[in-house]
Amino acid sequence: MTMTQGTFSYLPELTDEEITLQLGYALGNGWAVSVEFTDNPHPRNNYWDMWGLPMFGLRDPAGALHEVNECRKAYPDRYIKVSAYDARHGRQTTALSFVVNRPR
Repeated sequence: MTMTQGTFSYLPELTDEEITLQLGYALGNGWAVSVEFTDNPHPRNNYWDMWGLPMFGLRDPAGALHEVNECRKAYPDRYIKVSAYDARHGRQTTALSFVVNRPR
């Protein structure tokens, strides 16, 4: 059974090229991107571990994909997701979140 959580969860696994396109979309909107991981992907688990700090000011999706791949190398047996935060209107709001790694 596939864990269905976040945007694109009912689609086949995203390729790195498709992930890069989504990262480009998020960065193009001025959203800060972060990489998070967990071994408990239950939908009520809001507390995933962060891989580094959110990437404020990043403009190149290749930099974010690099961090995704480093997290995959360090935690191949964990669920990994990308979250994009929109800081408009004076608050941090999750604008986009999608899983980029599911353990086999």
